[in-house]
Amino acid sequence: MAKTLPLQPGRHEPLGAHVRDGGVNFAVFSAHAWRVEVCLYDEAGQRELARYPLQGPVDGIWSGFLPGAKAGLVYGLRAHGPHAPQEGHRFNASKLLLDPYAREIVGQFSWQAEHHGYPLGHPDGPLILDARDNGAIALKARVAPPRADQPGGMVDPRAHAPRHPPASVVLYEVHVKGFTMRHPDIPPALRGSYAGLAHPAAIAHFKRLGVTTLSLLPVQYTIDEPHLAHTGLRNYWGYNTLGFFCPDPRLASAAARHDPTAVTQEFRAMVQALHAAGLEVVLDVVYNHTPEGNEWGPTLSLRGLDQKSYYRLQADDPSKLENLTACGNTVRVQHPRVTQLVLDSLRYWVGEMGVDGFRFDLAPVLGRTDCGHDPHAAFYTALRQDPLLSQVHLIAEPWDAGPQGYQLGNFPGRFMEWNDKFRDGVRGYWLGRGPDGGPVDRGALARRFTASSDVFQQGQRSPLASINFLAVHDGYTLADLVSYSRKHNEANGEDNRDGRDGELCHNFGAEGPTDDPQIRETRRRVQRALLATLLLSQGTPMLYAGDEIGNSQGGNNNAYCQDNEIGWLDWDRADQSLATFVGDVLRCRREHPLLRHGRWFSSVGDDAVSLRWFHPSGRDMRQEDWHDGGQQTLTVRLSDGTEDLLLLFNPSPCDQAFQLPPPTMGRSRQAWTVLLDSSGVTPTGRVETLALSVPSRSLLLLTAPAPA
Repeated sequence: MAKTLPLQPGRHEPLGAHVRDGGVNFAVFSAHAWRVEVCLYDEAGQRELARYPLQGPVDGIWSGFLPGAKAGLVYGLRAHGPHAPQEGHRFNASKLLLDPYAREIVGQFSWQAEHHGYPLGHPDGPLILDARDNGAIALKARVAPPRADQPGGMVDPRAHAPRHPPASVVLYEVHVKGFTMRHPDIPPALRGSYAGLAHPAAIAHFKRLGVTTLSLLPVQYTIDEPHLAHTGLRNYWGYNTLGFFCPDPRLASAAARHDPTAVTQEFRAMVQALHAAGLEVVLDVVYNHTPEGNEWGPTLSLRGLDQKSYYRLQADDPSKLENLTACGNTVRVQHPRVTQLVLDSLRYWVGEMGVDGFRFDLAPVLGRTDCGHDPHAAFYTALRQDPLLSQVHLIAEPWDAGPQGYQLGNFPGRFMEWNDKFRDGVRGYWLGRGPDGGPVDRGALARRFTASSDVFQQGQRSPLASINFLAVHDGYTLADLVSYSRKHNEANGEDNRDGRDGELCHNFGAEGPTDDPQIRETRRRVQRALLATLLLSQGTPMLYAGDEIGNSQGGNNNAYCQDNEIGWLDWDRADQSLATFVGDVLRCRREHPLLRHGRWFSSVGDDAVSLRWFHPSGRDMRQEDWHDGGQQTLTVRLSDGTEDLLLLFNPSPCDQAFQLPPPTMGRSRQAWTVLLDSSGVTPTGRVETLALSVPSRSLLLLTAPAPA
């Protein structure tokens, strides 16, 4: 048994364990505990050396100061309190708990029965207390060295951060390991790592495309779900966060992976290198649930510290947790101390790690109160007022799994939102089928092209609030959505039951790869038309890594557990011509401000940006035209007094004749110049007539500059 020793009085802030004044200060929140202890372990985390009761609570904070302690100290927490599941309390001092504020984590987690607060398999389950001690096998926190003691510690990590104007932002959703693991120009020792993503070969690809902002899939410390433990699979995506202040060591290079301090340094170096190249870094963060799962789950951290404060409980049965995330539990962000935990974590990643923003997984959870989602929730208010966090990108996945969980368009302030209406509308238009199997009308395309004004043109929102995408990690890749008619998730071990059923896709005549030249050409054209629509539409575009090189996952639309060739980008088969095309389209976007502005279209005001829709015959679109299911071709003209742009959409399988509308007043009737044809058939250059044949399944972009 470890010795129990006294601590000196400590400070109540900051929460966590921090080196100061010749020792280490501990501060932990628990509103319902009777006693909280800090347990010190040897360097390997195997043997408990001493226990120190913290003093308190004061406003729910337990604290203490250990003189003479230094960085590198390994510790865990034990919380004594009521074991009263019917009231929502699950205290069990036999379970060593990970400090939620741990900045370094040591140990290798494995799923064992001792991690549960009840005897696993007992018929009464969580009602029974399990007294087995899991200290030897539990993950522990390690006190991190102060920034001043680390390499580059005195340098502001955001001193050289780029600040791209909102209208110029182009997002690129990417998995650190998936992008780098098979890249032939990244040294083998760096593949799969933060250092690999910052390698010049990776940066050269990002710059070639013209993206500005990398949106990294989760990089915070994660563990695998228990059902994967015996399958040989793992949580590849990382949406199962346990350490909210720690970069995941699984994504560090082999040289750094076993030293948490080195992992942190490698992550910081990655951010600095990307910043030096003019690239922003946004993190996908998971503050909506934890790996502790439902009431049958383990006791690892928050549950043992104070389940009733940290998690949402069912109102009619507090022994059970609300499951608004489909992951077993829901973090109770409305609690002030839980709000503080999330905000402190966000500030850490910005202020000490240097990142440029966040994409919030299942974001409605963050604004849920007892009355549902509230756009004016305290968490959102705190974000908008925070002097640091109010300056970075804030992106919402605008749905969760609870009642009224779909909140697209209902986030406040500068939030941008993943717009699935764009995904489905644009996919359906070019694939020739909507969710119901019928065609998607031209009106749907028009709404999505104009930044979904039906959703976002309210409450002083900008068109840039709409994050437009065709594919993301969750679903088909672009290559697969034009190559398969159904999902193929057999490798996930769930008999193809997992993943989204009915996701919009079309194989155009063959399931999967084919040698048929006609099918291959059709797929090529549709991919390019989809990409051109994405990158030229109003709003903020987001590419999914690999779509620009034709990467396939073999029809798997839920590759969350595929940390292998299914989930990694296949650079050996990369379609470099497609990547060149993406770079060309994004260059058009950069060079023509009409394609990337932050104002809604209007015909009023000196700086108005106007838009006008035309029938392919050249006349204005009429009411009945929008509902003509037999005709899908469409023309739109954008004007701002400096330039006219014309976009011609032809999703049909045949070439179509378009009568071009004239440029706006004061310009030649034959002033149009072709800038881009997604099919590659129409040559660029001046158009000598107002009649133009538009190739099948293609989008054309034309310009008419104002006379000098």
